[in-house]
Amino acid sequence: MPSQKPMDFIDLKAQQRAILPDLMERIKRVLAHGQYILGPEVKELEARLAEYVGVKHAISCSSGTDALLIPLMAYGVGPGDAIFTTPFTFIATAEMIQLLRATPVFVDVDPRTFNLAPDALEEAITGLSKHPRTASLQPKGIIPVDLFGQPADYDRINAIARRHGLFVLEDAAQSFGATYKGKRAGALAEVAATSFFPAKPLGGYGDGGAIFTDRDDLAGMMRSIRVHGEGTDRYHYARLGINGRLDTLQAAILLAKLAIFDEEVKARQAAAQRYSAALREVVQVPYVGQDCSSVWAQYSVLSEQRDDLQRKLKEQGIPTAIYYPIPLHVQAPFAHLGYAPGDFPISERLAPAIFSLPMHPYLTEADQKKIVDILID
Repeated sequence: MPSQKPMDFIDLKAQQRAILPDLMERIKRVLAHGQYILGPEVKELEARLAEYVGVKHAISCSSGTDALLIPLMAYGVGPGDAIFTTPFTFIATAEMIQLLRATPVFVDVDPRTFNLAPDALEEAITGLSKHPRTASLQPKGIIPVDLFGQPADYDRINAIARRHGLFVLEDAAQSFGATYKGKRAGALAEVAATSFFPAKPLGGYGDGGAIFTDRDDLAGMMRSIRVHGEGTDRYHYARLGINGRLDTLQAAILLAKLAIFDEEVKARQAAAQRYSAALREVVQVPYVGQDCSSVWAQYSVLSEQRDDLQRKLKEQGIPTAIYYPIPLHVQAPFAHLGYAPGDFPISERLAPAIFSLPMHPYLTEADQKKIVDILID
């Protein structure tokens, strides 16, 4: 029989109870001053985010998708440019490349971390001019994705980029709070993007995102693009831009959540350790590199019996999710690129076997035991 109360995949209600007094006080301040667009909480949040990540500039914006789009616009990405990225991720990464009429060039992932594979990246860059389909493209940049909360191998990726004269845009939508060789996600490339979608480790109560960089010129350009290409004043435009601002109310909410974020990261890591210790003989548990820490945006496992395991969990009121069931290179929006099944075997092997278990800072050991017992049984 199913349990009487279905389990939460991500328990935002428990988090809200933990921060409610601070949350309400911050929202009341916004209602009192009425600066709903680019109010003081936005500037305060940007300062705290920059300090937390360890970079000079944090530019808040309206979503994680715009956090990718704005840097690409600042780099002047457009027709004829090749941007290398992974097919095993959410569509937004490749979508923003194509929206600017540039070309996503997909690169397969590492079989253990599921992040962009540096060796495959090098091969894709050097082979670009040799393939009739891509010979006319100019290599321009790389967007690694820090999948499920663990950063990609940025030392190797940045070295490859320098050799070929490419920019690197870190897609840290799932990794804010994680580390790579002692540096925080968001500070691992020349520019980085993150998301504050509610389900993310640091999530708002609506859409939101942020961009990180140490480059003053790039930061200035991205702030301009964020507000319709604004120049010296509101009605002087230096360039084309977008309406990409973060709402002040979202900034207030994120400030309340940021105050307890480090505690939540530790709780996520403890929950992940419990899962891995218990499930190692049942499913393929996640691998975290020796130089990395994960923020566990998702806890994703592999099993050839995925459908049966998901069904058994669902029968007991336990939700699961699949990230990502169909790699991007075989999706309709990218059909014109000419990829075919078999082109990226690792991504294609992961897609039918991967699924994610409930993961959040307020996941109890009792709930985890229930999940583990069902999977073992």
